[in-house]
Amino acid sequence: MTTALANTTPVEPVKPRKPWKTPTRTFLNFIALFGTAAGLATAITVATPLAGGLGWYVSFVLSLILVTMIGSFFYGVKKMQDKLATIVLAATAATVMIPWVSLISTVIRRGSKAFYSGFLTHDMLVNSSDDPLNVGGVSHAIVGTLILVVLASVIAVPLGVIAAVYIVEIKGRAAKAVRFFTQAMSGVPSIVAGLFVYSTVVVGLTHKYNAIAGALALAILMLPTVARTSEEVLKVVPRELRDASYALGASQFRTTFKVVLPTVRSGLVTAAVLGVARVAGETAPLLLTSQYFVKFSTDLYHNPIASLPTYIFGNLGVGTDNSVTRAWGGSLVLISIVVLLSVIARVIGGRTPRSR
Repeated sequence: MTTALANTTPVEPVKPRKPWKTPTRTFLNFIALFGTAAGLATAITVATPLAGGLGWYVSFVLSLILVTMIGSFFYGVKKMQDKLATIVLAATAATVMIPWVSLISTVIRRGSKAFYSGFLTHDMLVNSSDDPLNVGGVSHAIVGTLILVVLASVIAVPLGVIAAVYIVEIKGRAAKAVRFFTQAMSGVPSIVAGLFVYSTVVVGLTHKYNAIAGALALAILMLPTVARTSEEVLKVVPRELRDASYALGASQFRTTFKVVLPTVRSGLVTAAVLGVARVAGETAPLLLTSQYFVKFSTDLYHNPIASLPTYIFGNLGVGTDNSVTRAWGGSLVLISIVVLLSVIARVIGGRTPRSR
């Protein structure tokens, strides 16, 4: 008898069901407000020359503001002002996002037509831009772009961070001059940087188009962005943090590289990502330095090298339907690479020493 009772498993009590919550008054008012504005916007779009998604969006925002102002007779002036300010701010934020959403959706819609099973693994050595979309690919351009961006980052990121440290931390005699030239370089057109590297490196030194010349041109354009962003990031570090390090007997060198730079590591990573985004799509300097090559190649000195910007430029210049579709496909790959590099950089920059 005792054994039978001991083997009996306890029965879990049945949990009572949670009562159904009726929609709140605020939620119902929200639905009524947006539903009225949407219906009014649809009527305006049909009855006026405004057409398309953008026309409906403008009509919707105006209708939303109008309906909110009419609601002031029922809810009071203060609630109307609060709702009106909320609607204007939300509409402004949504309006800012419209170009980005339109750009990304257009690139995805048109660029996806160029994709097939071998688009990312084949080059254009035995194919032309006007060939069917089931042959050829962008593998040579992807590898070339990664090589150029990595080389440019290896040159520009350390120099940009060192320049920022010299301006903010060391504050040497030439700090104002370094800041002035950094700001001046920010406004240099990309074609000028390409011409400079072409005249000094391609014509004067190597006598051939190559990846090193292209990386130098990109580094010139990348350096001001990294330096200016790193300078602003270093200014955020509190003065008390430096004073505490000095009070413990640390030198300026040790304070800078052991305290200040680790504190703003994520900001410095952001500066590097902004620099990469600045130069990833540059075409003009690459046409003058690294040119374009239809074959998969990793040679840095002896031959030209392909890149996604020059691949897009060359296919767009042909002008046929297939070549333009290939250009859109290259644009989609380029955006994807920039986003992927940004995510990787943010993950690395956000990791703490303990997590590593």
